[in-house]
Amino acid sequence: MENKIEITSMSSKGQVVIPLDIRERLELKEGEKFIIIGEDDTICLKKVKMPSFKNFDNLFKKTQDFAKQKGIKKEDLDEAVKRARK
Repeated sequence: MENKIEITSMSSKGQVVIPLDIRERLELKEGEKFIIIGEDDTICLKKVKMPSFKNFDNLFKKTQDFAKQKGIKKEDLDEAVKRARK
């Protein structure tokens, strides 16, 4: 991928526009998440891929079934959380 220099500016709210050419080349979409690192006069953005939650409902159902099968109650979880936070 060829590096290309673009110029942008920051708004009064601290918003910076990523130029269209770069967004298209990197296939950036609205709502993308980034890690931002700043040091001296350098700012670096790194695109972060968020985990998919498409199978979360299935995993949650399996967890509920497991807890029910083992006889784990809400009170048991509350107590375990209290012990872990000490």
